[in-house]
Amino acid sequence: MAGIFARIAAGEIPSYKCAENDKFYAFLDINPIAKGHTLVIPRREVDYIFDMEDDEIAEFQVFAKKVATALKAAFPCIKVGQAVLGLEVPHAHIHLIPMQSEKDMLFTNPKMRFTDEEFKDIANKVYTEFCKQ
Repeated sequence: MAGIFARIAAGEIPSYKCAENDKFYAFLDINPIAKGHTLVIPRREVDYIFDMEDDEIAEFQVFAKKVATALKAAFPCIKVGQAVLGLEVPHAHIHLIPMQSEKDMLFTNPKMRFTDEEFKDIANKVYTEFCKQ
């Protein structure tokens, strides 16, 4: 059976889509530490980012860069931080987090809460900016 992130990318589990192509998918983290906190995943199920083939990891990073550019346009910030943790879900993923300071990248920060409508609005803003590229 496919894991949760593979099922999200396949549309079997609802998500707040921010960007996609045939190889990668980006969606809002449902327990964000900042407004716009986005997860970027390969559609192919692979547990560890460094198990990806060189060309695939390069494409993954370029896709994440495009999502980060969209995030920065949708939610002006100093930079978009990137983190690769991956212990909680066995599917390679990159966290992209709009930052005003390095403290915004602390995963021990309280999780933000948004309504379904707010999540949809955030995702739509990022998706719109992503599509402009």
